[in-house]
Formats: sequence, C-alpha cells, structure tokens
Amino acid sequence: MKKTLQFAALAGGAALILAGCASAEQPASDPAGSAAQTAPAGPRVAVAYEGGVLVLGGDDYENLGEFDSEDFIRLNSAGDGRHVMVTTSKGFQLLDVQQPELTDLVVPADTAGHVVSHAGKTVLYDDATSDTTIFDSAELAKTSDALPKAEVIPGVTAHHGVSVELEDGTLLTTVGDESGRTGIRVLDQDRNEIASNDECPGVHGEGTATGETLVFGCENGALVVKNGEITKLASPDEYGRMGNAYVSENSPLVVMDYKDDPDAEGYLLRNITLIDTEANTLEKVALPKGVEYTYRGVGRGPDAEAVLIGTDGKLHSIDPATGEIVSSLSVVDPWEGPAEWQDPHPSVKVAGDFAYVTDPADSEIVVVDLTSDEIAKTVKLDHVPNEIAVVG
Repeated sequence: MKKTLQFAALAGGAALILAGCASAEQPASDPAGSAAQTAPAGPRVAVAYEGGVLVLGGDDYENLGEFDSEDFIRLNSAGDGRHVMVTTSKGFQLLDVQQPELTDLVVPADTAGHVVSHAGKTVLYDDATSDTTIFDSAELAKTSDALPKAEVIPGVTAHHGVSVELEDGTLLTTVGDESGRTGIRVLDQDRNEIASNDECPGVHGEGTATGETLVFGCENGALVVKNGEITKLASPDEYGRMGNAYVSENSPLVVMDYKDDPDAEGYLLRNITLIDTEANTLEKVALPKGVEYTYRGVGRGPDAEAVLIGTDGKLHSIDPATGEIVSSLSVVDPWEGPAEWQDPHPSVKVAGDFAYVTDPADSEIVVVDLTSDEIAKTVKLDHVPNEIAVVG
C-alpha cells in the first residue's frame, strides 16, 4: 500500500497535511536561480556544531550563514543539488545551502533516521514507525513555500532501518523490530513484496555500486542484491559486523567497515571489508598498525579509490581491489577515538575531486585535492565542527 502526501511547513511542530494526489504548486520564479545572483558560485559545505549549523561556500569557502538548531543534529545531502536534510527531534528539516537558509520546512518524523538519494529520488526513513517517504529530487530542488508531494510507504514494524528506490521503481527496505533487525524486503512498483531475506542479523548500512547492485551490512556478513537476486556473503569471523557501505556508482567494488569483537570498547575500527559485487566475494583486510578509524572516516574518491582519515592524522588513499594503502597525506594531528559516537572527531566527505576533513581539535575544515594529493585549503571556523555534508 502506498500513499501520496503533500507536506506543509511546520510552525512549532504543526501537523502533516494530507493532500491526496494533488501536485504542489511551484513558484513562478526559481529561488535557487535568484540565490545564485547574490551567493558565490562553487560548492557548499554544511557544518554541524553544538547548537547550530553553518554554511561555507565559494572557492574560498567563506562563511555564508549560521543558524541556531538543537545541540546535536545530523546532516545528509538531499541529493537535489540544493538542500541538506538536518535531522532534528521534529524530523527532517530542510537547509537551503544555496540561499542559504535553514527553512521552516520539516518532513515530520518521530525518530528521523537515514537519508538516501539515488536515481533521482530522495528517500527518508523514520525509525519510530518504519515509514519510508520518497520525494522526486528534482521537485525537491524547486521547493519554496511548501514541500512537493511525496509517496509514503507505511512501515511494518518499527526499527532502525533504511530504504532505497531503484530506477525502475523497485524499493528495497530493511526488516526488523524492537528486539533486532533481521534482513530486507524487495517491493515492486505497486509495493508488493517480490523477494526477501532474513539472514542478515543487525542489518545496517546501504550502498549502491555500479549497475544498481546494492549491498547491506550484517553482523555476520553482507547481502548483495543484483538483478533481483539476493546473495548472502559470510564474514570470515563468527562475528564480523559491517554497518556502513562506502560505494562508487562507477565501480563494482564496495568498501565497508568491519568490527570483529562485539565486546570491544570504544568506536575505533582496525579492519575494512572489500566486496566485489561482480564476483560475489568478501575479504577482510587489516589496516597497518597505528591506523584506526570510525564510521565517519571513509569515502570514495574520483577514481573510486577509498579515502580514509586515520587516527595517525593522515588521509590515506586505498585501492578498493586489494586494500593496499597507495598514498598518505598528513592533514590533522593524531587523534584518539570519541567517548561517544556522537562526539566530534575527524571525519571525511568526498565531493568531486575534493575531500573535506573535519578537524575538531583546531576547529578547522581541511580541503584536500585528491587529484594532486595536496591540501587545497584550510578553513578556520568559530565553532567545533561535528558532522558535515557537501553539495555541489
């Protein structure tokens, strides 16, 4: 079953408005185009800090605006070239990084979770209900006073999950309940189940490789979904958890994080996983001594290489076929793992040819040109950076 909803702006947590299948009216002018006349060209970097979010822009990454928010927020690119989804206690709030403006537009969610953009769709997941909300990304980019219509697929049982829609309208969504997560379901365009797998305990993380091959992490391996078929790849250890997928849609090779000790204290990881979605193989690779990372510390570069910010303070370029470190660049001071996963610690986001590394110790963003393996810019901030999202 599916519903088509249209959302109104939330003023102090106002209610959701049901609008059947009516299309949202679009503004006569393009607000993104108007903003471009006053704001500098170039990429936008949204930076979360305690109590707010700021937007950097232009080739010099100047501060274009700061906005008050909650003490801890999460940031995800909306995939529409204009917005960042700010996760708050009320839901998914739209940050227009082109204006910039932290808008009053909020997609309500009791527990706002994952944001996935793929195939021209922006997909939001509410952990408290397991509802999936799907926007057309191009329509989302035109948003002015009201959000465009959205498809909402009601959840079955609430859990911390994720959904993604493919080009043909097929929807993949996780399965679980309050006692645990178990696997995935595959729904056709009419939202009827056509496939499922319940052999993925602790399912978490999702990524799309070339040919719309998807991977999902499990506590004992990974699921690979290719051409409608679901294949389980086993971890080399009895407990071998993969919770985050770092992918390039131009490569069949997937890099995932890896934890092999369920009782390990802290959040630092010492191994990575390499998955070949064409050969359906999974390999655990140990990083060199002294190189550890967290779930925030990995991305994929312009040549599909993995880039990893290690506790040694270096940004490492890793061959996704072998796990070999092919180059390293010192970008921040060596650091220790966070006491809590939400705490600020070095993280990386990649957009185009550049990697953006947060440096909480010095309140900076370090911009690295991955084509020349050099630091292109160091941006000083007035706040300690936590999460970041890059648009453009």
